[in-house]
Amino acid sequence: MAKTSFFHDTRRTKPGLPSVLKVAICQNRKTAYISLPVKVLPKQWDSKKCMVVKHPNQQVLNLHIKGAMQVVERTLFILGDEGRLPLMTAIEIRDEIERKLNPVKAEKKQEVEKRKTLFVTRFKMFADSKKPSTRGLYMHTLSRMRAFAGDKLDRLSFEDITKEWLTSFENFLAQTARKNSRNIHLRNIRAVFNEAIDDEITSFYPFRRFKIRPVATPKRNLKVEELRTLMTFPMEDYAVQYRDMFILMFMLLGINMVDLCNLKEIEDGRINYYRAKTGRLYSIKVEPEALEIIERYRGQNWLLNILERYEDYRDYTHRMNLSLKKIGPMKRVGRGGKKVYQPLFPKISTYWARHSWATIAASLDIPKETIAHALGHSANSVTDIYIEFDQRKVDVANRRVLDWVLYGKK
Repeated sequence: MAKTSFFHDTRRTKPGLPSVLKVAICQNRKTAYISLPVKVLPKQWDSKKCMVVKHPNQQVLNLHIKGAMQVVERTLFILGDEGRLPLMTAIEIRDEIERKLNPVKAEKKQEVEKRKTLFVTRFKMFADSKKPSTRGLYMHTLSRMRAFAGDKLDRLSFEDITKEWLTSFENFLAQTARKNSRNIHLRNIRAVFNEAIDDEITSFYPFRRFKIRPVATPKRNLKVEELRTLMTFPMEDYAVQYRDMFILMFMLLGINMVDLCNLKEIEDGRINYYRAKTGRLYSIKVEPEALEIIERYRGQNWLLNILERYEDYRDYTHRMNLSLKKIGPMKRVGRGGKKVYQPLFPKISTYWARHSWATIAASLDIPKETIAHALGHSANSVTDIYIEFDQRKVDVANRRVLDWVLYGKK
């Protein structure tokens, strides 16, 4: 059975200052507290008589204490009479008593707790936990949702985001966005639902019935013959470095540009780094052909000199993508000798290095599991905790890919 008592809490009060009076509720060896609007010095509290003494307002304070105790006793009696009391925790009893002691405050507190479970509140909390670039994507999704739902969005619970709501939202997005862009917004919403379920905020999940249909992506890789052409094609001097960086990315298992730019050194013939996107540790063996390119563009403070010549990796990536798209036959026309390009690969970008490596590896019948580990895609993250993948398999796979592309050896 629950027990209550008054507790003069002096634990966090400096000597000489008044401390707050609390009601302690004990149930099943757990204690919860309710703070009363009563602050007195230790000498002004008689714990045996449960009353304030030697205080200029002691009469008013004691009336307040007496009234609070009557509310506590009446609430416990009602809960016991209804048969609820034995099943309640100390915190649940405290909340019930607080609602009776201060209905206005309890209502405001309940409203705050309710707002925490609203979809928009949880969505913003989820977005704020991400890196700035990822947070920007989620906030863009939020802006599209607001454009669709208006001010009603702020009042939506998770249960309001039904299959029908998602269907209407997707139809709204279809007016201005392609399927892949729509899927990004829908996946962002789904991620917030998944976290809310994990945190026991809701058990509602509309994505059991509402399916996000994937879209086939266009070609984003070079065939072996095309890659060989890119390596040997005579091009303008300014484009050589961009071509070389693309080939280096390919030789390093399709490493991302941000990670390539931030490499510091080679240790025991390998580059070891944490991928910026996932924070996952990578270790790649540097083959002689890759080392040759690295030596050509060695930096002083970085492994490569990219960040010593350009503002940041985004600036370099932008310039590199533009230059790669121009590689091909070029002729000058008109009196001014304007350059006109006939691009070999008009849609190529840095991402193609990663896709090309994976595609060529698959064509050599390298196991999907090995390719997945090379790219940092874990087939079973739980199993990976217990089983350390043999990195030598990735090293051998990369050597096979390079031998095929560079020397025609399978």
